[in-house]
Amino acid sequence: QVQLVESGGGLVQAGGSLRLSCAASGRTFSRYAVGWFRQAPGKERESVAAISWSGGTTSYADSVKGRFSISRDNARNTVYLQMNRLNPEDTAVYYCAARLTGISVVFTTQGEYDSWGQGTQVTVSS
Repeated sequence: QVQLVESGGGLVQAGGSLRLSCAASGRTFSRYAVGWFRQAPGKERESVAAISWSGGTTSYADSVKGRFSISRDNARNTVYLQMNRLNPEDTAVYYCAARLTGISVVFTTQGEYDSWGQGTQVTVSS
């Protein structure tokens, strides 16, 4: 497992942008698939985006396609989530998750990940 720390959350007006970062410890992070999830009050945690260890494959929830972009810099052990055109429905705690994998694929369900960060709050005002 790796230790994950999210950052970059905050308060933003509707239509604005934020970039979340997920920094990982460990020298083998380049072999970890990573996903971003979010949980709004009273709702289930949901997948937002995912990226393979190589960065060559990505996946997005329909609700964020065309607005959010996931990327990674394995030299910096960091995965990013660029969030544009934010709306109040994007308000949630955002978590990154990781799992070691031998193949460059994405994972989109919570149970497929075994390392989680503590989360960062994103609040979008109308």
